[in-house]
Formats: sequence, structure tokens, C-alpha cells
Amino acid sequence: RGVLAVARCTVARLMRPLGLRSMVRGKEARTTQPDKGAPCPADKVNRQFHAPRPNQLWLSDFTYVATRQGFVYVAFVIDAIGLRPIPRRDVSEADSARRIVGWRVSRTALAGFVLDALEQALHDRRPVQGAGLMHHSDRGVQYVSTRYTERLAEAGIEPSVGSIGDSYANALAESVIGLFKTEVIRRRSRGAILCPTAGDGAGRVTPTNMPPANPVRFKVYNSKGLHLALGYLSPVQFENQHTRRPVKTVA
Repeated sequence: RGVLAVARCTVARLMRPLGLRSMVRGKEARTTQPDKGAPCPADKVNRQFHAPRPNQLWLSDFTYVATRQGFVYVAFVIDAIGLRPIPRRDVSEADSARRIVGWRVSRTALAGFVLDALEQALHDRRPVQGAGLMHHSDRGVQYVSTRYTERLAEAGIEPSVGSIGDSYANALAESVIGLFKTEVIRRRSRGAILCPTAGDGAGRVTPTNMPPANPVRFKVYNSKGLHLALGYLSPVQFENQHTRRPVKTVA
């Protein structure tokens, strides 16, 4: 983990004879389907993906992942604790812990599966009601649905929704998801996101036999992955180092 200043071309030259190459993020498909007719909270975050302590700002988004059994959707809830406000045009270098605190896998992109990810985050982090927790997401129909907004209100969480036409409105969440897919899923195998199961007997995943997400993959990201923006610390180490008391949660 020592920091050694080396030119990029030198690293590439040393990697080449060893048959090594860096991971490259693939082109992402569009998963957000905005509901222009649904009432939406204002964008209270305004790209400032920063919180001085845990359980102050959560970011939510979801993506799709290819597995051997077919495509599945994966929802994420991320705690944005960080040391300083994130530069508006430099989200990739932000010193936010990027810790995934809630997740869920589903065969369908309905409101229920993103709500399950939120429920896991609430269970693991146990935020205090009235302590100022804000939840930020894009304008996807899942996040502005009645069920989701009512659950936020019940938990005492203030909602925030990205503004229309702003590609950076939820940029940190998208950056974390892209990194997770590159480092944890594509680097290992197409089935890494799911717990090993027999499926429906023919190896297919259907809504009725959907296996749960493999918690090991999220633990690897949270506890083992080292980030340049965090001073070569994992999200768990960064959060524990920059809070008075370590936050004891699952993964």
C-alpha cells in the first residue's frame, strides 16, 4: 500500500511481459426511466456528495448485471461520508468512503427491490430518526414511487431527487456502481453477484427462484478494495479512521 510515484508508461511496460492489463469499464446501459408526471422532491444535494459523519447522506441507484443465468438488476445504497465537499467536475477523485450499506438483486426492476435495499441499509446502519439523514437518488420511477417515499418518511429520512437534465445529479453513486462491476463482478465471473443455486433445474433464474445476492462480493468491495481517492484504504477502513467510533455493521 506504499505510495510510489511511477509514470503510467513505466507501469504499462512492466505489466506487458507479465500478461497483465488494467480493468476497463464497459459501456453502461440506461436503467433510469423517469416519471415526468410524478411529484418529486427538490435536489437538495446539488452534486455536493459529502457528509461529515455516517448516516448523514445516502445515495441510491441500481444497475443490471449479466450472469450465467441471465440478466439481473442490482440495487445499491451508499453512505457518502467524506472529508470535504466533492468537486463538481471531479467525482472520481472524491474522498468519500463509498461504502455500500444496502443491496438487493432482482429479476425485475420494480419498486419493491430498491425498497428491499433500503430496508437492509436501515437494518444494518440503524440511523437515528431526526438526526438529519438525507436520501438522494435519480428520478427513476422506483425511487419516486409512493411506497418508497412513504418508507423514507416513516424512517424520518429527508428525500432528495436529482434535477432534470443533469447527468451529474447522482454521479458518485454511478461511479461506485461502475467500479463495483469492474472490480468485483467482471474481474471474477459472470455469476459472482449471485449465491450459488441450482436455479429452476435448467440453470435459469426466474422471479420465483431468484437466488439472493452473494454478500461475499459486497464484503470484498467494502473491506478489501483499496481506493486511490481514499489514500489506499478500503471504504470500511476510511470510515472507521475518520469517525470517532467505528460503525459496526454487516460487511
